[in-house]
Amino acid sequence: MRVLILGGTTEARRLAELLHDTPGLTLTSSLAGRVASPRLPPGEVRIGGFGGAEGLAAWLREHRVDVLIDATHPFAGTISFHAARAAATAHVPLLALRRPGWVPVEGDAWHDAGSLEEAARLLPALGRRVFLTTGRMGLAAFAGLDDLWFLVRSVDAPEVPHPSRMEVLLDRGPFTLDGERELLRRHRIDVVVTKDSGGAATAPKLTAAREAGLPVLVIRRPPVPEGVPVVPGPEEAARWVGEWFQGRGLPAGG
Repeated sequence: MRVLILGGTTEARRLAELLHDTPGLTLTSSLAGRVASPRLPPGEVRIGGFGGAEGLAAWLREHRVDVLIDATHPFAGTISFHAARAAATAHVPLLALRRPGWVPVEGDAWHDAGSLEEAARLLPALGRRVFLTTGRMGLAAFAGLDDLWFLVRSVDAPEVPHPSRMEVLLDRGPFTLDGERELLRRHRIDVVVTKDSGGAATAPKLTAAREAGLPVLVIRRPPVPEGVPVVPGPEEAARWVGEWFQGRGLPAGG
């Protein structure tokens, strides 16, 4: 039986590790190709898009995929809708592996934004030295804020358009609390901008901001397809796959 993981996240890699040695299972992970040197999971890996929902449905049929798992980033909203349409078209069971979002705690000074553009409109009222951790793909929304200074952290170097007053920090998580504290202090950051990505790898910046009394502008997640079963972690996803295979009379693993 064949499983296709739409991945590119820490959870997707972990799920691939859990399923890789399952008897009777052929595993393929699909990465979007937006990162120059991605961390590759075990098993077969394909890189690049499918050509929309129709292309993904055709791929599912051609490769006789039995289970599709959407383990993409919480802000990769388009592919989640494509996955739902493709799975329905190809009559393939779909599971969403979606890490829970962050929840504010006492002492947090969070401000809500529905998009990068809304965040850019709100930002000048919150600070002047910005730690921007929304990734390199959305910098155009902040390009016109010439009165602000930005520290931009991303895996790959950003392209234009981007803020004119900007320092780039090329790095990838997980990050430590001590490291985030020092980063905020050294760069005299007075506001943090982040997407609600969830997970532990990049959460220390939220604790560091809370300790420093800094406002955090949090961009809400995009909508997701309705009616798709969701699990919060790779262990639960592996168990779901194992139970599905058991129901088909195959050995469970992972």
